[in-house]
Parts: sequence; structure tokens; C-alpha cells
Amino acid sequence: MMPADRAGLNFRQDYFDDPAGWAAIKSLLYDIFSVDLDPLDSVGGYDRTSFPSAFFDESGRCIANLSGFAMPLIIDGRPVKAAGWQSGAVRPDYRGLGLFRALIRHTLQRGEEQGFEAVVLYTDKPGLYAPHGFRTVRQFSFRGDAPRPIGGQKPARRLTIESDLGLLQRLLAKRTPVSQRLAVTGQAEMFLLNCHLVEDVSLSLMPDEKTVVAWRMTDGGAFQLLDVVGEQVPCLAEILGALDLTPASVETFIPPDRLAFDGEPVGDDGPLVLMMRCADDLLPTEPCCLSPLAEF
Repeated sequence: MMPADRAGLNFRQDYFDDPAGWAAIKSLLYDIFSVDLDPLDSVGGYDRTSFPSAFFDESGRCIANLSGFAMPLIIDGRPVKAAGWQSGAVRPDYRGLGLFRALIRHTLQRGEEQGFEAVVLYTDKPGLYAPHGFRTVRQFSFRGDAPRPIGGQKPARRLTIESDLGLLQRLLAKRTPVSQRLAVTGQAEMFLLNCHLVEDVSLSLMPDEKTVVAWRMTDGGAFQLLDVVGEQVPCLAEILGALDLTPASVETFIPPDRLAFDGEPVGDDGPLVLMMRCADDLLPTEPCCLSPLAEF
């Protein structure tokens, strides 16, 4: 049931196709999180599976929002019909009115009606979601000595979002999950947006021209693998060979089970945590993570 209007506010849902509504949510997220969604408009716009819910004031300003969207996952080798939640925010002068609790309940109900098996979200306030059945899934990166690069192949080609958007969209549409432990199976919109938001990301097209590697180098000379998009996931030695890199060490931000890389899991103890609401048997059983380019 639709929540009742409260404090003179109007409840709305599925308003992203309304230009004024889309501008209002962008304004909310910029004001609260300093996140600029304008780059999303240049790479195809919002995820069409989105089901947002929000309270607006009489002037059309978005006061509180919570958006769900389809986010199919692989967890322990099993395809899972999952939803992601994002853009949860309430303007400071409207907090304490129960608006966000109402949006959580309504979004849970909408997800249940669509048959989602799991819901995942990122938050720095896990206490908001724990009472609703969400549990923290600790994320790990994987570190170790760099393998010897496999050479003898033509070099990878650097890409840019601006010049190679069509190619990236085609590869994202038919990508292979980067891991059997935990991985998205699609979510092109967040990958493209995060390429704008995550610092120092390099995109390189592998010699087969069917795989893109997202990576960066640290100031200390370590190679960081952020994501792999394509029909296949090459091993880490092939990636380093195509990039003509011989780093002393490697850190991957995707699980290493498809990389032929025996990295040591290192727990992420940062303020932003991944939470999941699902049956016990859907929780990942091995050290895992979602790529920074899949964050939402």
C-alpha cells in the first residue's frame, strides 16, 4: 500500500522519465553526497529496471528517495535474481519524520512483488538497514606478487568513454561474470558512470578485441585490477603481458578465481560496507568483493 502523504509531502514512484523528477533526484544526491549524475546522461541515462520511490515537497523538490533496480548476480556459481538499492537520502531538515523507514518498507514490498531473491546495497550506516534483515558481507581485495607476464601478443589499446562508448556498451551487454564467488552479470550503467567517478581508471582493450580491462597503477608501483569486461576473463599474466607491465606486486578488486592468481585476501575495513538481505544459503561462502566499477 502506498504510504500516506506526511508533513505536506507528496509520495511518488517511477518518476525518472519525468525531466523535472530526474532533475530533482540529481539535485538531492548532489546536495547530500556531492555526487554528480550528469555523466550518466551522456552514456545512456538511468537503468531502465529502476523502481524509485520518493517524497517531494509542493515546489517539486525531492525530499527523500530510495531507488531499487534489477542487479542479477552470480553467488557461489549460482545465478541469483537480485536487486540493488541506491540513492537512499533524506534532506537534513526532514529527518526524524519516518520518511526513510516508509521508503524502505515500500521498496521491500515492490521487490517481493517482482520476485527478487536477494537485495544488496552499500552504506556507511548499516544500523539503518539491519532491523530490516540486511547483513554485512565483508569485502576483500587480493594481494600478491605479480606473475610473470605472458608476452608475444600485440599490445592492448587504450580506450576512452567518449570515443569508445559503443564498443564498451556492446561488451558490457554480453560480459562474462568476473568471478564465480560474487559478481554482477550486467549493470552497464554503473560501470560507465563509475569510470567517471573512480579516480585514475585506465581502460584497455585486450588483443582479442573482445575484452576490456579496467586498471590503475599506485604511486608505489603496484598494479591494481579493478574490473574485466568481455566474453572471457583472461588470466592475470596475460593481462600484464598485453599491458606491457612488470609490477612488483598486484592487488585485484575482483575475486581471483578466474585470474590464475593466488592472491592473499585483505579485508576492507573502510566506512562503506556491502549489505545483503537474502536467505542464509545465498550468502557468499568465500572471500569476495564487487568491483569498484560495480559499486552503486
